[in-house]
Amino acid sequence: MHIFITGGTGLIGSHLCPRLLENHQLTVLTRNLNKATQLLGANILAVDSIENLDFNSVDCVINLAGEPIVNKRWSDKQKQRLLDSRILLTQQIVTAIQHCQTPPHTFISGSAIGFYGRQDNTLIDESFTAINPEFSHQLCDAWEQAALAAQSVNTRVCTLRTGIVLAKHAGALAKMLPPFKLGLGGPIGTAEQGMSWIHIDDMVELILFVLDNNNLSGAINATAPNPVNNKEFSRQLGKALTRPAVIPMPSFVLKLVMGEMADLLLYGQFVVPNKVLAQQFSFNYPTLPKALENLLR
Repeated sequence: MHIFITGGTGLIGSHLCPRLLENHQLTVLTRNLNKATQLLGANILAVDSIENLDFNSVDCVINLAGEPIVNKRWSDKQKQRLLDSRILLTQQIVTAIQHCQTPPHTFISGSAIGFYGRQDNTLIDESFTAINPEFSHQLCDAWEQAALAAQSVNTRVCTLRTGIVLAKHAGALAKMLPPFKLGLGGPIGTAEQGMSWIHIDDMVELILFVLDNNNLSGAINATAPNPVNNKEFSRQLGKALTRPAVIPMPSFVLKLVMGEMADLLLYGQFVVPNKVLAQQFSFNYPTLPKALENLLR
């Protein structure tokens, strides 16, 4: 297949692209053509505008691009930047798909479990509707709605509600490791908030599974099947590093430092991936101890 991917140099994309290249032709949208080629290899075709691509030649689109959500405090200006970086590009892709004579048969677009907003300890699958309509939901919902506009008899649309992606050298885990390695890590706030996570290798395999499984469409939870609360996550991370993990981070300190963005750490969800499990997808790292052992050994 000919696959067009955005966000190919990001955390998920940079792990996904080598797997796609094993069996597919790959075109990557990037702002830096040289960087993309150096990172992903000479076998990709890098383009800096979707106008440089004939979507009639594309079989599948994988849309992962977006401004990192935790890089800056959520001012009104930054919120708009987060929205624009996801929605405007997605709308451009959808327009290109809609104008095709032979459109891509599959459009896989990003989203996040922030779609559900802050929740209690209820297990949440894709059918859950008691949404908390805070900013994280507004962001994800607008992103999903933009992508779903491409849905037709010719194009299947899947939106991946992704959890905390655990990888060795980037992402959330990499940011957690320095204080935990020094024995300064510990629970955050009440420590009862849900942390729905997924190993980067399982994230890649889940995307490949969705790509090949025509029975899957709409919202799909991209999380491991065993979410934990923050207290247990901190305990398991400390155990994997053979370090104590008992120094708490009070809520007011996070709010002082991060503003509204602190809500991402202070509140959470217990999300389960029922759609892919029903289609017999098998996780290599279904439990947190197994995932951390693989990443930190």
